[in-house]
Amino acid sequence: MNCLSKWRDGIRAHLQSTFPVFTPDQRNITLSLISFSVVSVLLRAFPRRCCHAKVRRSSAADEAPHPQADPRRPAAARTGRENTPSPPMSHLKFGNKKLPNAIIVGVKKGGTRAVLEFIRIHPDVRAAGTETHFFDRNYDRGLEWYRGLMPRTLESQITMEKTPSYFVTKEAPRRISAMSQETKLIVVVRDPVTRAISDYTQTLSKTPDLPSFQDLAFRNQSLGIVDVSWNAIRIGLYALHLENWLRYFPLAQIHFVSGERLITDPAGELARVQDFLGLKRIVTDKHFYFNRTKGFPCLKKPESSGSPRCLGKSKGRTHVQIDGDAIEQLRDFYRPYNVKFYEMVGHDFKWE
Repeated sequence: MNCLSKWRDGIRAHLQSTFPVFTPDQRNITLSLISFSVVSVLLRAFPRRCCHAKVRRSSAADEAPHPQADPRRPAAARTGRENTPSPPMSHLKFGNKKLPNAIIVGVKKGGTRAVLEFIRIHPDVRAAGTETHFFDRNYDRGLEWYRGLMPRTLESQITMEKTPSYFVTKEAPRRISAMSQETKLIVVVRDPVTRAISDYTQTLSKTPDLPSFQDLAFRNQSLGIVDVSWNAIRIGLYALHLENWLRYFPLAQIHFVSGERLITDPAGELARVQDFLGLKRIVTDKHFYFNRTKGFPCLKKPESSGSPRCLGKSKGRTHVQIDGDAIEQLRDFYRPYNVKFYEMVGHDFKWE
């Protein structure tokens, strides 16, 4: 009983850390179901070892003579079930690794990490820990390799991953559709001008000798000719990239998150994400705390006095200062693409 108690206490602690939004009653119910499942598996695997008392047969069966073993039969054939190998211990692990039901496909520096961190506190969501880059860099490794990167999930849980470079990868929509046409897609979008500046700021922090933003963004700034070959500019052409995705997925299967509203109203944006994924609205405003120093929302446990959990140090990084004329030129450049994007998705993000 001491071992069983320690095991139950360990599982209870694991449930509390994994599903912080569960109430004590929900955790106890889940613990009972897990205990029942484990005992059932053990009884099937070790039927004679798990029971201390043997069930006696009927008196007629006790009195019946036991047949003599046939010495001509091999030992393995005579022993039957007693020598059946036990199932591997992997069967005792909970859940299975499944291909993702939903993927956050973009965009870089739009707020994809925040969406993943916020939605994964939902008890019915499990997500891969890192960007897999399967559909852009590792596709030749095959779907089983990809499945192996996923967390174990129960039947009722959703498996997710996020790799924001998928949105601008030409082959990604076709490859994801080939995996499953039912995959739900999430795209976090942001004002393409501020997104490009954020992208440049991140790169500059790793490469201090990088040319200036203006030198990279323009072929000829005096004439207002933008260099669309620069990745930081190209990513913001949302309408062009979306056209490629709509060849393989209906618009209803793609959910767009506003990167701006994700900062000012994270609970509202997460409510819409949960609706899109068919989840109960468990992640609410009580899970968020706005960090005024960083200018970003942080996660907190409901009814807890503990410190909120904020995203990495890079979140809230001060952007480099860009010439005002350059910003206006970029806004003029992106404006027709933005208008087309608004029309395609049926929503005005008001990027001006």
